Amino acid sequence: MTDFDPGTPPGEALENDHLFAAWTATTAGRLLLQVRESGLEGKELKDAGDLASHELLMSLFATYKPDDAVLSEEEHRGTAGAHDRRTAKRVWIIDPVDGTREYSEPPRDDWAVHVALWAQSDSGEGALVAGAVAQPALGPEHSGRTFHTGQPPVVPARTAPKPRIAVSRSRPPAFVQELAEEIGAELVPMGSAGAKVISVVRDVTDAYVHAGGQYEWDSAAPVAVARSAGLFTSRIDGSELVYNQEDVLLPDLVVCRPELAEPILAFIERHGVE
Repeated sequence: MTDFDPGTPPGEALENDHLFAAWTATTAGRLLLQVRESGLEGKELKDAGDLASHELLMSLFATYKPDDAVLSEEEHRGTAGAHDRRTAKRVWIIDPVDGTREYSEPPRDDWAVHVALWAQSDSGEGALVAGAVAQPALGPEHSGRTFHTGQPPVVPARTAPKPRIAVSRSRPPAFVQELAEEIGAELVPMGSAGAKVISVVRDVTDAYVHAGGQYEWDSAAPVAVARSAGLFTSRIDGSELVYNQEDVLLPDLVVCRPELAEPILAFIERHGVE
């Protein structure tokens, strides 16, 4: 990891999971910007940023939340946390760099850091209880923004004359094009899953519909933030998005303004996603 001082979390962040998620995501974003300015390019930049952010986040959780488990994309590369998430009552679900392609293409801002907390209640049920999505390069002069559940975003009134659906820059599903035609929407290509979900929060788009492969860390933090903002979230069949499962594959989701949920889900039920 590059020479980087994360500082210490504000006192209130140590007592508040929402603020701790926001602080860790923001801090990792600062480090990622530093790595991005180091002169590396392409795959070297992707790998360096991903590793640096992961190591920093794991260090912060080990220091400040030592009794909690962590599920990171890097877990599947042999660097799991100290606790077994399958038996833990609190699990941080993180994506150190969501959208590594966009991260490696300065000055693009459609990449993010995801930090979410899944916790088990006294009844034994588990759910997302906090989340933060940092977009470190977003905003004037790439000053960055962090969206989090401690201060739920207020979704602006829709400004576009017709619905806008966020889609992948490189792999837009064919069914989404058909969906757009049916509901009179336009497609807006962009990078990471987190950036797409937050684009709905920001009134850059009105919906994000995805099928074809994602994992829990791709959507946990963005979904937590979207839910706190009052947006609709579900699997493409309308069922609930469930996290901290044995199989971490969570291949599809819908995030949208509430009034678009019915027409989107009705289209998928009629036509499928092939």
